[in-house]
Order: sequence, then C-alpha cells, then structure tokens
Amino acid sequence: MPPTPDVDELTPPERTLMGPGPSDVHPRVLKAMSTPLVGHLDPSFIEIMNEVQELLRYTFRTDNQWTIPVSGTGSASMEAAIANLVEPGDTVLVPTNGYFGGRMQSMAERAGGDVVHVDAPWGEPLDSTDVADAFDEHQPDIFGFVHAETSTGVKQPDVPELTDIAHDHDAYVVADSVTSLGGVELRVDDWDIDVAYSGPQKCLSCPPGASPLTLNDRAMDKVLGRETECRSWYLDLSLLEGYWGEERAYHHTAPITNVYALREALRLVAEEGIEERWDRHLHVAGALKAGLEGMGMEMNAPDEYWLPSLNAVRVPDGADDGEVISYLLENYDLEIAGGLGDLAGDIFRIGCMGYSARPKNVTYLLSALGEALDANGADVTPDAGMDAMADQLSD
Repeated sequence: MPPTPDVDELTPPERTLMGPGPSDVHPRVLKAMSTPLVGHLDPSFIEIMNEVQELLRYTFRTDNQWTIPVSGTGSASMEAAIANLVEPGDTVLVPTNGYFGGRMQSMAERAGGDVVHVDAPWGEPLDSTDVADAFDEHQPDIFGFVHAETSTGVKQPDVPELTDIAHDHDAYVVADSVTSLGGVELRVDDWDIDVAYSGPQKCLSCPPGASPLTLNDRAMDKVLGRETECRSWYLDLSLLEGYWGEERAYHHTAPITNVYALREALRLVAEEGIEERWDRHLHVAGALKAGLEGMGMEMNAPDEYWLPSLNAVRVPDGADDGEVISYLLENYDLEIAGGLGDLAGDIFRIGCMGYSARPKNVTYLLSALGEALDANGADVTPDAGMDAMADQLSD
C-alpha cells in the first residue's frame, strides 16, 4: 500500500492576473463560493437557477428562453453549442484568423460536420466580402466566428453584416464570445446571433466551472429536431432541457458552488450596468494601450480592430517573451502570457478584464513591465509610457 501523503495546507501565491484568463475574482464572488451547499434539485437552488438564467439574458442582451450555464469550463459551452447544432453531413464554415477558429474546426469535425474555411491572416478580422464569397462557394449550414479572438487581440467588427449574410443563405450563426461577454459590446438579439457561448473566467471575473450559453428558438428547433442523437450525452441539450427547462428533472449534479459564483458575478454586472461596464473596460484598457504605445511598443491589432479585454502587443526588439513573463511572475506575482500558434514568441497577451480592469492593476502592470523589459535589454521608455497612461486615466 502507498504511504499516507504528507501534504501541507493549501497556500497558493497571491497573483495579479493580467493574462488572457482567468482574471482577478471579485471578493464578493469568492465569498459566495463559501456559502453552504444545497442539493441540485433543492427548491432554493431551483430559484437560484432561475436568477442565473435571467441575469445571463441581461448580460447577453437577449430574450432567449434557452440561456443557461453549462456545467464545465468555457470549452464545454463551446462544445455544447457546436456538438448540438452540427449534425453529420452539415457543412460548417469556420475562420482561420486565430487559434480558436481552429478549435471550432476540431469540434465540428468530431460532431461529423464537413468543415470549410473563410480565410484571414492572424491579427485581422474576417472581411464581410470574403464571408459572402465563402457562402456562395460552399453554401454552409452553420457559420461560426470568434467575436473576440483571444490569441490575436482582434475584435470582429460589423457583426450584423456577417449574420445577415449567413441568414440570407438560411445558415445558423454561432458566436464565440468567451473574451467579450461582460466586457465588450455584445448584443445577441440585435445582432441576430443564433447561438453564443462564453466562459465565466474572463470579463465576468468568475472562477471557471459554469459557462454561459444562449440559443434562440430557431437554433433550439434544429437541436430538438435532429435526426441523430448528439454524440455527447453529458452536453446533449435535448436532455439538459429537462433540467434547465420547466421540469427541473435530474440530469447531472450541477456544480452548485460555481453556480453561486456565477450568480454573484452576474449580479455585479447588473449593479454596474452592462453599458457602463463596457465603457469601463474601454477606458481602463485604453489607458493601458496608451501606456504600452507611449513606452514604444506596438499593438498587434490595428486601432479599428483592437480588443480592449485582451491586449496583444508585439514583443519589442531585444526582449525574449519567456524571460519577461518569468520576470514578472517571479518578482511581482504578476501574470501575463505569450502568443499562441502563429504568434508564439511574437506577442505578449495582456488581459484587462472584469475585476482586473482597474486603474490600480494597469498602473502596477505597466510599471512592472517597463522594468522587466528594461532588464531584458529591450529598447523601451518606461517613464514615457507611465505618463501616457496617467494622461489617459485622467480624461
């Protein structure tokens, strides 16, 4: 028999989280997670479920009845969206302009879909003309796009143009809003998005474990009218309907503590006001961007496509991204991240999301980053960056 493990008390370091997620968690959310458990079919928890759904509708800007937290991380809500909507033989159009378009492709293929692409370079959004051309060529049944591409720092503009193109071809639209929900303008109903999924650990500043998903009636009709069963039992929305619909029948044991946390995080969104929250992210991230550029660094995305919640900035000449990231973690307990895929080694990814999107955090980050880059031999001017940031914050 193995010996009894000798494990110390849990004492993780206190980090300032300014990477691509998770973000810093609000103290009220942490407190909510320490409240007593009830059963997942307890009448009091059913009331909490109702409240979470209503708060999610507010945050997504939708009246969709089918708006739920999926039990799992953001990748679970992503897979729930794609695995339920895509049937074997469906043609699925996905983007090539970032890492998470590739993940869409993988999930769609596993669901039995035939994947085709609309192409754009990493660091650029999809062009509506290219999307229209791809529809004319391939006649896809489902179109997926990433609203806020975490790997490149690009925000997709002109979403209604894309959804109009798709619906003119009678296709369904799936939007990845993992890095936009609660931090960047997103209007599911006004923009005519059929399905949107997200994660709680980014702009909602909530620990991962219960992930937002919304589907309109048109999309749910497709899901409930499938000719073949969804290949995932756990994420099958036709089964989950019994738990999150009117019946509240047993399907699985929901992550009760994570639902508590999401409820409190969404309460904070509602108290602040969703449009005011969008404005706060824009203001604080704008100050961070001004400071980075004032220091002599270059953003990966042009201004018109800049994503406030995830700032992708080019690694300056003379610096090694891994050494800078390690310097910040070891000396300042400060987390940022490097690039993924085509941009590995070329960019830093700096989050400005939810509770982390505060003047205190961006001031701390810019000061520490300037020191780390200077120590790493980069040609930057940290003082100029701090001045530019302060000017922007004072506006």
